Amino acid sequence: MYKRFLKRVVDIIISLGGLLISAPVIVLVLFFVFLKTKENPFFLQKRPGLNEKFFTLIKLRTMANIYDNKGNLLPDNERQTGWGKFLRKTSIDEILQLVNVLKGDMSLIGPRPLLPEYLPLYSDFQKRRHLVKPGITGWAQINGRNLISWQQKFIFDVWYIDNLSFKLDMQIFLQTIKKVLKKEGVNRTEEFSMPMFDGTN
Repeated sequence: MYKRFLKRVVDIIISLGGLLISAPVIVLVLFFVFLKTKENPFFLQKRPGLNEKFFTLIKLRTMANIYDNKGNLLPDNERQTGWGKFLRKTSIDEILQLVNVLKGDMSLIGPRPLLPEYLPLYSDFQKRRHLVKPGITGWAQINGRNLISWQQKFIFDVWYIDNLSFKLDMQIFLQTIKKVLKKEGVNRTEEFSMPMFDGTN
């Protein structure tokens, strides 16, 4: 009952309420990012969702588009800005994903949507993460986020799918708020973020 119906109802109520409450912050940040970058303040990227169906993920831009002399984008850590680090540490860059939740592309709670190029690398076990809608936060995020290996992250994702319930979602939701306030697990030691998944790590 919860998985098939009530979870979607909860998603709509919380995402709509969250967007209304955070609207002033979103507008201010969009204006600030545009002034800083003179670029589109929205970061849009195709990600695989439920049953590996693609959707457009919406986030706030946290990096400037800076290229080398050959026209290639510089590595993430060289394009990351001070305001971008702040947006990531406070998770403000994730707020616009509430639009994805409201549209039905995502859920509040579920495995995080990853890059399309990872799809051919998944084992049959890891592919099970696409049996539910991806989430803004999930079981892996409250159990290490970027501080755990890819293999452990996938184990957490599949465990969530096998144990999905209202009680578990509420636990993840409350723990996420706690971790966001404490800024836990955003970066992996001294690296900018998680290393790319190569099918083995």
